[in-house]
Amino acid sequence: MNRRKFINYLSCGCCSLLLPSCSTAPITDRRQLKLLPESKLNAQAAAIFEKIKSKEKMSEDKDTLNEIKKIGSTMEIAIDKYFDKSNSPNPTANFQWEYILIKNDKVKNAWCMPGGKIAVYTGMLEITKNKNGLAAVMGHEIAHAVAKHSVERASRSVLLNTSTQLIDIFSGGKLSQVNRVTGMNTVGLLSQIGILNPFSRKQESEADYLGLIFSSLSGYDIRETVKIWERMKETNKGKEPQEFMSTHPSSTNRIKNINQWMKEVVLDYPPIIS
Repeated sequence: MNRRKFINYLSCGCCSLLLPSCSTAPITDRRQLKLLPESKLNAQAAAIFEKIKSKEKMSEDKDTLNEIKKIGSTMEIAIDKYFDKSNSPNPTANFQWEYILIKNDKVKNAWCMPGGKIAVYTGMLEITKNKNGLAAVMGHEIAHAVAKHSVERASRSVLLNTSTQLIDIFSGGKLSQVNRVTGMNTVGLLSQIGILNPFSRKQESEADYLGLIFSSLSGYDIRETVKIWERMKETNKGKEPQEFMSTHPSSTNRIKNINQWMKEVVLDYPPIIS
């Protein structure tokens, strides 16, 4: 088979793979590429979550954990009601929600794995300060799972790796030669800065926007979200990398975007839970 026929064959194969895998993100309607089954990632995430629970030290602060669970439960109900009322498929229909509070005062972070597995570190409580701040952070993390961002990132990595290998083959190994000469994965670095990082920043901004919506639908005061990022900006003062090198937008840009979205979200997504 000559090169042209191979490329044509590959293109047809890719189209058959990609076309059924294109969908849109909930609410924002951003087009998404999903090459991997969500159920597989959810199962993997659940297994990893169990390992994390066995290795990390869980906080004994039952009051805060109960507050996390209460906020989570409120958002679960609000999300269900929203998609039910809008006659749209519920992206959380197959989620197995679970919440943990990890005892680590040095880590100012929280995350949500595919399938609704959520962790908050005690260090993050210095930033959240109150229930509205905690809801803002949890809304953002839940948004990542609702929008299937992990599926997208994994799919994009698969596609990028496959494309890079094919280019290397058809260029006679020139990409590999560049890596050997420079002593580093130059192509991978350029892909990270030029493709993967901007895409991750887009997902983070989408999670900021959806997080505001979920917090508002759940009846929390979303004005606290700006204060969260002001406190985070102060905490990370002088430590934030240049935005183009980061997978996250700068705190300054996040604050600017959130302020722009605030009025729209309040008007279009009022509390759905009485």
